[in-house]
Formats: sequence, structure tokens, C-alpha cells
Amino acid sequence: MRADLVVPHSSGTRKPADAAPEDACDAHMHVYDRRFALHGSPDAMLDHATAGDYRLLQRRIGTQRTVVVQPRVHGTDNSVTLAAIRELGAQHTRGVAVVRPDVSDAELERLHAGGIRGIRFTLYTPTNAATDFGMVEPLAHRVHALGWHVQLHWSADQIAEHAALVARLPCTVVFDHLARMPQPNAQAHPAFEVVHRLLDNGRTWIKLSGAYLDSRVGAQGGYADTVALARAWVMQAERVVWGSDWPHPTERTAKPDDAQLFDLLSRWVPDEAQRRRVLVDNPARLYDFS
Repeated sequence: MRADLVVPHSSGTRKPADAAPEDACDAHMHVYDRRFALHGSPDAMLDHATAGDYRLLQRRIGTQRTVVVQPRVHGTDNSVTLAAIRELGAQHTRGVAVVRPDVSDAELERLHAGGIRGIRFTLYTPTNAATDFGMVEPLAHRVHALGWHVQLHWSADQIAEHAALVARLPCTVVFDHLARMPQPNAQAHPAFEVVHRLLDNGRTWIKLSGAYLDSRVGAQGGYADTVALARAWVMQAERVVWGSDWPHPTERTAKPDDAQLFDLLSRWVPDEAQRRRVLVDNPARLYDFS
């Protein structure tokens, strides 16, 4: 076993079969660091998931740009994400914060200067949530003025229930993890049609990430049941980006193989030129990489 390819919170050690193009971006990962304040249950904390640990994953899969997404366990203290942006390199790292309506304009400006380009609402489960649905619209109007987006980690049922709310938002909207359509009949869920309509507005994006979250066949089945859904999103609108979701906080026991997850993108996006856009051009546009 090569020690240089052993990555915390990741199974396997091989490199992906497909080499990442120059400036490829991992548009969804998290940093956990006990130097910063914790929110909610301490059981949600992960050790060995710092920015330094993440560099090992970069070395393994070959991505160079990164988007650090504020993890639930650090609440609205975005210091951990700002520090990770600095450590990983501000030129090629951006962040997505978590804020509440009492955040000051000065704080939003400080976050922008630190590399933040969006805010996230992780509401698929209410446990330890730092925000709620009533905060989405007022905050969306405030961050729209900064050119930021709103990132939603909601269940498919929540997307369908709050379809009118999402349609009213003035800013770019990014759905996490394939928009969390349940398998095996992902495209039959009412939320699929909701997201399908939103994609026509020209400012809705989807993250091709978290294959293990809703797959029924799992890693042993190569996450094959996610392919049709991913291709449907890509075919309708190329406004998609790829993310590892390292350190895979939902997977508390068996961690996925990040090389397998990266190679899955070739099945989701078979065309090489299109895949390069997903990894390089699209994140550069969404996250303001120069």
C-alpha cells in the first residue's frame, strides 16, 4: 500500500483511471477542525479532516481547484472555511458559508473578501440545522447583491414542497448531490419536474456529487442507478459541477473510494470535452475563478 495515496475518510489507494485536466475543480468538500467552534452534537465532528488532510485527496485524484463548503458541525462560525481557503490557496479555492438573517453587511463583505461565493441551507434533516426555510428568501436577496448563489441540500420531498419558494429566489440556485432524487425511480418523483423547470431559467445549477446518498446498488454496483439521472441533468443544462463530498460525513462507517467516485464522472458525462467543462470551465464561472 502506497503511503502517499492513503487518504483519511477514503477507502482504496489507487489513482483514478481518468486523469484530471489542468485546473480541475472539486466543487464540494468540507473541512472539520477542532481549533474552531462547534455547533450542535459533538458526535458529528470528524477528526483527520483538516485542510492539510484534504491535500492528500488532491494528490490522489489530481484536482487543483477546490470549493470548501461550511460543514454543519461548525454552524455559522465560518472561520474554519475561511482558514481552509487561505491554507489551500486563495487563488484556487472558494467557499460556501452558512449565515443567518442577523449577519451584518460588513460580515458579508468580509466573507466575500475571504473567498466566499455562496451560502448553504442544509435542511434535509432538521437535526442541528443552523438555518430554516424562513431564512432562505431574505438571505437570498442580500447575497444576490454580492453576486453569490444559494446552495440547497434538501430532500426531494422538500424541493417539491417548497417549489414556489425556490422559483421566487432572485439569485443563482445550486442543488446539492444530484438534487437528492430517490432511487430507483428518480425521474418519477415530483421534485424531478420542479428542478427540470428551474433548469430552464438559466440560473439553476446541480452538483454531480454524493452518488452514495440515494443509490440503491451502492459501490458494489458501481452506483449504476445514478447514471440516468446524472445524464438527464447534463443533457438539459450543462450548468453542472462535480464534487467529491470528502470527508463523506454521512458515511460514518464504510467510506467510499474517491477514485471510484471520480471515475464515475466518465459514466455520467461520457464526452471528454463536455467533462472538461464540468471540471474546469463550469466551476470557474460559478465560483469566480479567474
